[in-house]
Amino acid sequence: MRIEIWADVVCAWAFIGKRRLEKALDGAEAEVIWRPFRIDPTTPDRAVPLEEALRDPMVDGALRQCAPGLTPAENRVRVSRIAADEGLGPRWGAAWRAGSHGAHRLLHLALEHGGTALQNEVAEQVMRAHFIEGADISDRRLLGDVAVRSGFAEGAALLGTGAGDREVRELLLVGKARGIATSPTIVVGDRALAGAQPPEAIAGFLAGGDRGREMPAEVRRLRWAESLLDRRDPLGALVLLKPLLDGHGDDLNVRRVAARAYFHSAQLARARGVLERLIAAAPDDAYARLLLGRTLQRLGDADRAAPHLKMAAAMAPEFA
Repeated sequence: MRIEIWADVVCAWAFIGKRRLEKALDGAEAEVIWRPFRIDPTTPDRAVPLEEALRDPMVDGALRQCAPGLTPAENRVRVSRIAADEGLGPRWGAAWRAGSHGAHRLLHLALEHGGTALQNEVAEQVMRAHFIEGADISDRRLLGDVAVRSGFAEGAALLGTGAGDREVRELLLVGKARGIATSPTIVVGDRALAGAQPPEAIAGFLAGGDRGREMPAEVRRLRWAESLLDRRDPLGALVLLKPLLDGHGDDLNVRRVAARAYFHSAQLARARGVLERLIAAAPDDAYARLLLGRTLQRLGDADRAAPHLKMAAAMAPEFA
């Protein structure tokens, strides 16, 4: 079974969820893959001592939303007790408000160079450093040390390059496209279980197996780009579309989604160019004519827009 854990390594529930997943598996064979998620995209590049960060009203407000009815301090005590019950400690608690992008890069590189077992060990050591040792995991030297003690000695040197950066940013978009909104979220096929659920709940979820429908990687990528458009992220959609535009730029479905992304990101000249070529190849595409008409309107060319809008309405009355 292939299990994906979409999680942020600075999320205490991710570490707790890891222990609970291990109990749920109870030694059963499974391929566990860690995927990136960010619980706090506003984290500064340079880590800030957590006690100092908690004096920021915005940070305090965000943390209160994580546990309504509790202060951040009360919630930290609650989480530390739960962590202790899962065998995490004896010391527990992050000391830094640290960005996790570098750690996610290291996790991705560990998977790429050593497979799931190595990646899982890196995840363990990164979260141990953050929550038990109180280390700053945004520090590249610290991550290099973590890589070495995880058995991934080359990871330190790889972090000094741009390796893994693009892939992690793409995976963050894929997670958004798939509707991942909680750290951790366990995914098997097309099914997801949000949160660090008890081992019994995780075991029940895993017993449902992988009901996902196999599809080519290119089709999945196109679907994810469409999902980002539905979530009002046209620039993210264009990031996922780039390999498709490079390798399958003549595909009408790829062109159509790209045109939508250009239109909704106000790249109107590009939208017009794609739509004009699309209509030349498929004159009866009512939606393409509608979108070209609206694009021309936004470009201030009402005269050229009118016939396309009229034809779109004639082909599909819902576009009238």
